[in-house]
Amino acid sequence: VQLQASGGGLVQAGDSLRVSCTVSGRLLSSSALNWFRQAPGKEREFVAGIRWGYGTTIYSDSVKGRFTISRDKARNTADLHMNSLKPEDTAVYYCASGEIATPRQRYWGQGTQVTVSS
Repeated sequence: VQLQASGGGLVQAGDSLRVSCTVSGRLLSSSALNWFRQAPGKEREFVAGIRWGYGTTIYSDSVKGRFTISRDKARNTADLHMNSLKPEDTAVYYCASGEIATPRQRYWGQGTQVTVSS
């Protein structure tokens, strides 16, 4: 399984942005697709996750109500829709697959940079 993140960019505070993760290979229905982020000088943190089979979701408190994670099993993709972006959302965003909302993931994609200017 390989994961590829895309869609990052430079936006202004309050804007919206979507990052996408393309999955090459087959994810088990029991697995999850998660988004993590890492800001400069900070540890990587969990952002959002979705169970690949059931589609149930979980969010970190810092993004709840602003970000939405979704997945398209037919297209083997997962998106993170980010609204009301803040400068503190600036980070490299990574998609990963494994158990939901845990730092130990089986597969990791390369990151995509999201920069939010104030």
